[in-house]
This record gives sequence, C-alpha cells and structure tokens, in this order.
Amino acid sequence: MINAQDIKNGTCIRLDGDLYFCIEFLHVKPGKGNTFMRTKLKNVVDGRVLERRFNIGEKLEDVRVERRPYQYLYMDGQDAIFMNQETYEQIPISKDLITGADFMKESDIVEVVSDASTETILFAEMPIKTQLKITYTEPGIKGDTATNSLKPATVETGATVRVPLFVNEGEIIEVDTRDGSYQGRVR
Repeated sequence: MINAQDIKNGTCIRLDGDLYFCIEFLHVKPGKGNTFMRTKLKNVVDGRVLERRFNIGEKLEDVRVERRPYQYLYMDGQDAIFMNQETYEQIPISKDLITGADFMKESDIVEVVSDASTETILFAEMPIKTQLKITYTEPGIKGDTATNSLKPATVETGATVRVPLFVNEGEIIEVDTRDGSYQGRVR
C-alpha cells in the first residue's frame, strides 16, 4: 500500500480491480480545503485514460512491475514469440498487447512489462524510434522538397508509412513506433 502523495509518473496501482499506470500527476494545494493529488491514469489492458482525484493520505494498492528486455523471434498466428535475454526462455505475447507491433522485425529488442507478484505479462513496448528499410514507394522526383506533401511507402515489416515525396525505395528511414510517423532519413 502507498499513500496518494507518493504517486509519480510510471507508478502502477490497482484500482477497482484493474491495473493503471500514472501518466501525469499534480499536487494541488487550494486556498481553502485539503490538499489533493490530481492524476491521469492509463488502463494497462485497454489503454483508456481516466482522470482521478485522491485525497492526501488516502491508501492505494500499488503493483510491483518488472521491465525486462526480450528479443522478438517470429509471429505464430496472433501471438508474437519472444525470448528472454537472460534465461533464453521463449514466451508468446498477444499482438494486441504490443505497442508498435506493426514495426517489429526479427531480433528487435522489446521491453516487456509484467506484474512481479503473478508473473502475468501486462504489455510489451517497442523502442520509441526504429530504423526500417523502404521496400516499395513511388519514385521521387528531384526538387520535391519544397512542399509538405506525403506519399505512402511500404517498409520491410509490411507496414505503410507516410513519407515525403523525395524519399525513394531502398532508403532507410526512422519511424516513431507510437503513431507510425516518419521521423527522417538515416544516412
């Protein structure tokens, strides 16, 4: 159990039977009345965000989570098979629990977050930026750098990314795995 004033970004708590990560918090001292914590909590399972107020001194059930690096091996139906970097144990994780799953390629290192008490996997997240090779896009025309126009490009994982007109097939680009946006070319 932790006190409400001990909530920080990344703290995991159990609330109404569900697990939530704190993504934003604010310690509020109004002119009149008691101090309280205003928080934004993200549901681990479905990703919904809710705003919640806690009075100072209120007891909350904290959950100890462990973050471990796992290596992505291959897809097996709707599950991705990962290997623990320390024990070489292989585990399946459902594709909908992985953030940025469309941009995963073999041997990528993914951080897997699990509940330490029950050893259940909560979610897995790709690094924020990853480098991918473009396998297909319409050819770029010299001088297409003046406008902010974008065109679709297929990367080596099969995902489609919107890229500027001057990017060509065979180039390596950097992609934000959270939203699939183009970040730049890799030289």
